Amino acid sequence: MALKMFLNVLYTIGIFLCIIAGYNYGIAQGHYIYLLPAAAIIVILVVLKVRLLKDVKNAQKKP
Repeated sequence: MALKMFLNVLYTIGIFLCIIAGYNYGIAQGHYIYLLPAAAIIVILVVLKVRLLKDVKNAQKKP
């Protein structure tokens, strides 16, 4: 369970860093080509986070 908690924290930090990097390098500096990889990584991390949360929820339901 500690590994899943650690993964959840890593996913959250990764999402946050991608949002910051995408804004700083993509929007603020006008390099819009950096937004595509940042958005792709955000989507992947969100999907992984949702799958992890569903797995934890199902593990808690089982006695």
